[in-house]
Amino acid sequence: MPEDLSAALAEVRDLLLDPGLTRAVAAGRRRGTEPSVVRAELRPVALKAGRRLQIVTNDGARPHTRNVAPGPEAEAAVDALLTEPFGNWHVESAGSTVQLRVTKKGDAQVHRRDSTDDGSAPPQEHDRVREHLLDPGDPLFAVIGGSAAKRRQVDAFLRALAATLPTEGLPSPLRVVDLGCGNAYLTFAAFRYLTAPVDAGGRGLDVEMVGVDVREDQRDRNNGLAEKLGYADRLRFAAGTILEAAVEPAPHLVLALHACDTATDEALHRAVGWGAEWILAAPCCHHDIAAQLRQKPAPGPYQLITAQGILRERFADVLTDSLRAALLRGQGYKVDVTEFIDSAHTPRNLLLRARLTGTPTPRTEYDELVTTWQVRPRLAQLLNS
Repeated sequence: MPEDLSAALAEVRDLLLDPGLTRAVAAGRRRGTEPSVVRAELRPVALKAGRRLQIVTNDGARPHTRNVAPGPEAEAAVDALLTEPFGNWHVESAGSTVQLRVTKKGDAQVHRRDSTDDGSAPPQEHDRVREHLLDPGDPLFAVIGGSAAKRRQVDAFLRALAATLPTEGLPSPLRVVDLGCGNAYLTFAAFRYLTAPVDAGGRGLDVEMVGVDVREDQRDRNNGLAEKLGYADRLRFAAGTILEAAVEPAPHLVLALHACDTATDEALHRAVGWGAEWILAAPCCHHDIAAQLRQKPAPGPYQLITAQGILRERFADVLTDSLRAALLRGQGYKVDVTEFIDSAHTPRNLLLRARLTGTPTPRTEYDELVTTWQVRPRLAQLLNS
């Protein structure tokens, strides 16, 4: 039975400001609206300065954390979040769990569940709480392995994925392919996140996923792990090159994490050929354009950029991904180029995030750029072949 939204939000406010708060998450959006952040998480923490309410918001590129003092500061912060048009609130406290969902008509659907915990929730005793979409201690990693650094990369990539996919209207099943998956840490983690129940922090989606890698031993290993995890009916692995691996039917979402050099171009080419609705690609090395820059003198006054090897290599990175983004826009994609993880964790931290709009952008500036620098991007060759 729908409830009054104002009254439901007032109940959520009381719980967020109550000393018994354990954890709260706001996500999604109401119909026809767009919150200024894609997700917010609140929890009590114990700092040296005393008890604080920690608020972690994600703007789609990275999380932002602040700790507010109880009283007017916390009340103002909570009130600001409650004015955001989130579609869902999940609030856990010492006495109850409340889930609020805003319907398409703007009504409130509220589910309440009593908690067996009758004590006040203790704040977490550390000065910094990391937000994980898939906790590094998740049992999944006991099966698939992966270093701490790799788990941080995967979690950061998942946050970008969470910010990319809409909260409503996704295909069912959602077909996903991970190109150049290697040991498939991202493949397994993305599958786990996308299919996990919403109340467990996942998306609760019906997903069919394929991981592609050129090595047959990787395929066999990964298929064995999928079987062990109970995923084999919806997650499989294929051996083959990115350009030739058989993936049918065409995927809606294409992932590529650190496919080396022109392998990223091959992944983007296949995604365009499939008409994928979403593409997330984190490039690795950029040898191809760098080699072309070494073969010819720089135009005009730009010799200072390419005369020194290290500057030439870094410029090649920027030029390569700028041209890739332009080519995708020419194929009807809206493209964002962002950092998906801090450079302290990996220097290969750039992410090309694309969504199909069907409206191509003119290639005038792209043509001028390749003419000026006399380069021929691999992606352009593939798209024109």
